[in-house]
Amino acid sequence: MRLIVGIGNPGTEYDRTRHNVGFEAIDRLARRIAPGEIARSKFQGAVLESTLTEDKVLLLKPTTFVNRTGQAVSEAVRFYKLTPEEDLLVLVDDTSLPCGRIRVRESGGTGGHNGLRDITSHLGTDRWARVRIGIDAPGQIPLSSYVLGRFRDDQVDDVELGIEQAADAANCWITRGTTAAMNAFNADREPSGSPEEKL
Repeated sequence: MRLIVGIGNPGTEYDRTRHNVGFEAIDRLARRIAPGEIARSKFQGAVLESTLTEDKVLLLKPTTFVNRTGQAVSEAVRFYKLTPEEDLLVLVDDTSLPCGRIRVRESGGTGGHNGLRDITSHLGTDRWARVRIGIDAPGQIPLSSYVLGRFRDDQVDDVELGIEQAADAANCWITRGTTAAMNAFNADREPSGSPEEKL
């Protein structure tokens, strides 16, 4: 069993907020590898099991809210006796990346993200793969207000591309592993066209 977790907050009031891009990437991936499957409640979250992949893959959207993501993740890891550095991938928003840019990492710090911090705390290690999805820095806006806010019109196209690429990277991780996903998706790019096109 391999486990892919999207970080986000449950409830319609959080739909399309910056903190929920991990949920959106999980939804995109689910349409590809678990079409028609009905989510069930387990591990303090909503789970889907892939029917189209050679290895069993569980997709998890915790319902514990971002700050307690580790509770749901650790339950699933313990239940299936998973090895985090081999079997766990987390999809998460990142204010240190430009909107729509993604980075695949095999391990790392929390970058100040409370969801990543809680996972590390519950698992006792930061050695597990993650796909970071850029949402831009908050600037003068307080961080909590920014991540719980919705994307500006000028960010929408970029973040849509980033979410789609995060799902692509997760699919690559399933079939080819972390190193292959890093090599394929960590090249720098302009999220939505050239600088000239943005003028």
